[in-house]
Amino acid sequence: MADITREEVRRIAALARLGLDPAEEERLAGQMVRIVEAMAQLRRVDAGNAEPLTHVLAGLGNVTRPDEPRPGTDREALMAAAPDRSGPFWRVPRVID
Repeated sequence: MADITREEVRRIAALARLGLDPAEEERLAGQMVRIVEAMAQLRRVDAGNAEPLTHVLAGLGNVTRPDEPRPGTDREALMAAAPDRSGPFWRVPRVID
């Protein structure tokens, strides 16, 4: 198990220009220990048969559909849904003084 001291946390915090109180130093030391342990666990994984990737989405193509024109909604049907209207426009309460 990796052991990360509060002094190491202080040094890293100074490099990152972070001010930490003692409780944060203790909490971050524990979190850093778990991170180092997780990296050690990943190092033990046999990835010899895995192909290297240059990008996580490598090999994927465009998945969007082509643009196809379709008829729009009827203007009068939309205007009928307006709570208040003035000619061809929706009337809304004023929001700017």
